Amino acid sequence: MAAFDVMAVRARFPALQPRVDGVTPVFFDNPAGTQVPQDVIDAVTGYFVTMNANSGGQFSTSQHSDAMVRATREKLAAFLNAARPDEIVIGANMTTLNFALSRALAKTLQAGDEIVLTRMDHDANVSPWLRIAEDYGLVVRWVDIIERDCTLDLDTLEAALTDRTKIVATVHASNAVGTINPVKQIAAMAHAAGAVYVVDAVQSAPHIVIDVQEIGCDFLLCSSYKFFGPHAGILYGRYDLLASLPAYKVRPSKDMPPYRWETGTPAFELIAGIGACVDYLASLGGVSPRADSRAAVVAGMDALGAYERELSAHLIDVLHATPGVQIAGITQSNRLHERVPTVVFTHADHTPTEIAQRLAQSHIYVWDGNYYAVEIMRRLGHAEHGMLRVGLAHYNTHEEIERFAAALKTL
Repeated sequence: MAAFDVMAVRARFPALQPRVDGVTPVFFDNPAGTQVPQDVIDAVTGYFVTMNANSGGQFSTSQHSDAMVRATREKLAAFLNAARPDEIVIGANMTTLNFALSRALAKTLQAGDEIVLTRMDHDANVSPWLRIAEDYGLVVRWVDIIERDCTLDLDTLEAALTDRTKIVATVHASNAVGTINPVKQIAAMAHAAGAVYVVDAVQSAPHIVIDVQEIGCDFLLCSSYKFFGPHAGILYGRYDLLASLPAYKVRPSKDMPPYRWETGTPAFELIAGIGACVDYLASLGGVSPRADSRAAVVAGMDALGAYERELSAHLIDVLHATPGVQIAGITQSNRLHERVPTVVFTHADHTPTEIAQRLAQSHIYVWDGNYYAVEIMRRLGHAEHGMLRVGLAHYNTHEEIERFAAALKTL
């Protein structure tokens, strides 16, 4: 395999070019939102120039807009390996889509039915389920983590499953500790109990190949602005469930998937950007088929994933060499395939906010706090201040990690 050409990648991102004062920020805030390539910017602005119209018209701009949406669904189906493009729902963001999903599933449940959640998840895959539990008299059971490496405790998952379990909701990759969960195994466990399985793939989508058919999940959600696209959310759902669940919709909208889940007029310009985003990812692996080809998407994700594991090893080495630093999560070099390149840590002498502020003075952008990962911060004993999070992406460099290391030494 050819070496990953990170400088060629960076050249495609306007935000990564040197600034007027000669200082380019180090974007280690990627789990909260990535930068976007010029291809995506051009697609968003180009939409307004070439096809700005609402859906369903008899005129060219409307028809071009509808064709663009269909093409983007095909690309997202390839990105997630959905069985058909109509299993792809596009909405405002992952959280909004998950609240819509939870409301629809709630209509099929009875008081006393059970939902299984984890202490690892981002609150976007917790609060929608807590809310319907409160509204409908449902029981919530929790899956714990194994603290030494911040992996999911599957024994507690097994114990949580009963004949009343109706929904199991877990994260694919943690937005805090970076752990990649065994979602295929969890899907089998959930289905054996007769439950629907919902996966939050917001943090896995930028880093690893996702195959919803291989996983066997019923629903999977992600956000394009986390994988180098515009601010929008994506919901994959099995077609039969998307067709049969009582979705909340306006009467004139089509009562078929995916339209019955897409409320109101969509942000067409952002959908154009999502399509360009998948094209971009498919271009990274050196495979020449069309961008909506699964092979091109897989090759691109494999290429960036291998490079990101190199970065992860470097970052963890730097943190291990820094006095006072304590990392939470998987750190062994032979287990980096079990995590995404998102690393959290604490410092014995400084709060996460203090460190983030100091790094910002050096134009290094990181996150402090809980990043909506409320349960795991409580579980790890960091509810008050949270932890400092460094989230890498494939456009980051080893030189940026060294710049980060030098800044840490000034604390």
